[in-house]
Amino acid sequence: MDTVRKYLKGDLLTWGLILLLMLISFLPTYSASSSLAHKFRGGNTFSFLTKHLLHLGIGGVFMYGVHRLNFRLIGKLSQLLMPVALILLVITLLQGQEMGGANASRWVRIPVIGMSFQTSAFASLALLVWLAKWFSKPRDISEFKDIKWPLIMIGSTLALILPADFSTTAIIFAMCFLMMVIAGVPWKHLWKIIAAGVAALGLFILIVMAFPNISNRVATWKARIVNFSGGGDEDGAYQTEQAKMAIAEGEVFGKGPGKSIQKNFLPQSNSDFVFAVITEEYGLVGATLLILFYGGLFRRFVKIARRAHTKFGTLLVLAASSGIVLQTIVNMGVATSLFPVTGQTLPFLSAGGSSVWMTCIALGIILSVSHTDVERIVGTSPQEEEEMEDSMMSNNNTLAHE
Repeated sequence: MDTVRKYLKGDLLTWGLILLLMLISFLPTYSASSSLAHKFRGGNTFSFLTKHLLHLGIGGVFMYGVHRLNFRLIGKLSQLLMPVALILLVITLLQGQEMGGANASRWVRIPVIGMSFQTSAFASLALLVWLAKWFSKPRDISEFKDIKWPLIMIGSTLALILPADFSTTAIIFAMCFLMMVIAGVPWKHLWKIIAAGVAALGLFILIVMAFPNISNRVATWKARIVNFSGGGDEDGAYQTEQAKMAIAEGEVFGKGPGKSIQKNFLPQSNSDFVFAVITEEYGLVGATLLILFYGGLFRRFVKIARRAHTKFGTLLVLAASSGIVLQTIVNMGVATSLFPVTGQTLPFLSAGGSSVWMTCIALGIILSVSHTDVERIVGTSPQEEEEMEDSMMSNNNTLAHE
C-alpha cells in the first residue's frame, strides 16, 4: 500500500474505478469496431484495438502528470490556456476537417503525430477551469455587469463551437450554467442569461436560413428533433431504431462478448451507440453493472468536492466532473431514445482520442484536488493556506526570472 501511495496520490477508490473502466473498455471497443474494420481496414480488427490502447496510454500519461500538480497551479494555468483554446476554435472554424464521415468540421490535425484533435473538448475543459478560478475569488456579483468577463468568455467559446456542433454547445452551456448556480450568481441574472442564450440561438438560425453557406447544421438539428418526436421518415430514424433493436435483443444476460448483430448496421457503433452494443452483448445485467460503475465514480466526485477545504477546490471538481457526467448521461440517453441523436461519446468506452484525453485530464484534476486540498497545512485556515501557496508560487517565479 505504501508503494501505491508513493506513486498514486489522492483518492484510491477513484483510481480503482478509473482503472477498472479502462480495463473493461477493451472488449466493447474491439467488438463494436469489428464491422468498421471490415469496411475500412480490410478486416484488420486489431487496428482499432491498438489505436484505443494508444489513446488510453497517452491519456494515462496526461492523467498521471496532472494529478501530481497542485490544483491551484492548474487554476493559474487556465489563465494561459483559455486564450489558446479560443485561438484553436477559430482555426477549427476556418479550416477544420471532417472525421469518420461526419458532416461537421470539428477537428484539426496535429502535424507532429498525425492525429486529429477535437478542439471543442479542450475548450470546454479550459473554460470551466477558468470559470472555477474566477468565481472562487471573493467578488461582488450582485449586479449583472459584475459578471461580464465570465459571460464574454462563455459567449465567445459557444459562438465559435455552435456553427459545427450544437449538442456540444448546449452541454457546455449547461455546465457553465450549473457552475454559475453553485458559485452563487443571483437568479435574476441567470434568467437574463437563459433569455440571451435562446435569443442568440434563434438569431443564428435565422442568419443561417438567410445565408445557408454559413453552416449546414441547422437542417441536421431540425431532422434529429423531428425524428426524435416521431415525425420523421424511416430513413431518418434508422440509427435510433437499430439501437433500440440492439437493446431489446440483449434481453437479460445478452448474446455474449463479440456476438452483437446490430453493430453491423449502426453507423457509429463504436462511439455514439457503443452503449447499445454493450447492452446487446451483455444484456440488462451488463448494462446495469456498467451504470453502477459510472455511478460509483460520480459518487466519488461528489465526496471529493464536499471534502475540499476551499471554494476553488469544490468548483474545480465540479468543472472537471460535469463534462464526464453529462456526456455519460447523454450518450446512454441517446442509445435508449431518451434524447435526440447528439454525437456525444461515452467516457473511456467510445472510440476517439480527444474524448479519452480530455476525460483523463479532467480526472487528473479531480485527483489533484483530492490530495492537495485535503492534505492541508495544520493550524491554518483555507484562506491563509491559499495566500501562503500564492506567495510561494510568486517567489518561485521571481527566482526563475532572476
